[in-house]
Amino acid sequence: MKINIGCHLSVSGGYENMGRTALSIGANTFQFFTRNPRGGGIKIPSDKDINGLIRIMEENNFAPIIAHAPYTFNPCAADENIRKYTRDTMIEDVKLLEKIPHTYYNFHPGSHVSQGVEIGIEKTADTLNNITKHAQSTTILIETMAGKGSEIGKTFEEIRAIIDRVDDSSHVGVCLDTCHISDGGYDIANNTDAVLQEFDRIIGLDRLKAVHLNDSKNPLGAKKDRHEKLGLGSLGLTGIEKIITHPAIIGLPIVLETPNELEGYAQEIALIKKFIK
Repeated sequence: MKINIGCHLSVSGGYENMGRTALSIGANTFQFFTRNPRGGGIKIPSDKDINGLIRIMEENNFAPIIAHAPYTFNPCAADENIRKYTRDTMIEDVKLLEKIPHTYYNFHPGSHVSQGVEIGIEKTADTLNNITKHAQSTTILIETMAGKGSEIGKTFEEIRAIIDRVDDSSHVGVCLDTCHISDGGYDIANNTDAVLQEFDRIIGLDRLKAVHLNDSKNPLGAKKDRHEKLGLGSLGLTGIEKIITHPAIIGLPIVLETPNELEGYAQEIALIKKFIK
């Protein structure tokens, strides 16, 4: 079995450099923030830099890479100015990502902030309806959430409801975060088959495009969202192995977001590869 595994990398050194860094730690995919994750500033890469990354990916049989939208975005905010900023900036990101064929663009579906889940779902879907018009080869990924505060996307039903309200959902998929769904109450570590069967029944496994592989500092259903290094949290190495070797997961881009530096990521990537027979 072939596994597509990587980690979150810094874009500060450039796009081609991210590709080289991924190779240096045994990765064949990776994730990066399109811009400052706590702000919104962006340094537009040169075509030479982007083409350098594409060459590395092609020569080394990379899986699709994942660009992550900043945490500051809220596509279902009550404030129209925040929604407009989120929408316009995500459109700008997608236009950039179109230069890297078949990239995934992952985002958090947002917090309804006392408006209610249904209104949050409607507003996030409206944001997606604007963004998908600009996606030719880029797939937009809705990330599964832990359910802290007024987050939407904490259940498979909520994610399905967002997708159902997108006029053209052919460019919309899902990124499953193992820490988030465990914190949200899905026992992915102990009942992997059952959870993924439920995902298939409600959303459809054809929508599952990528995985954020994280252990959790919290027990099942805590709704906290605090990532832990693999094997040191409530999912445990046995649970992690069940997840990554599941037929529905094998072949997908898997990205580590554990609290690590590069050396730690390299060790976790090597560990994951040992599970693949």
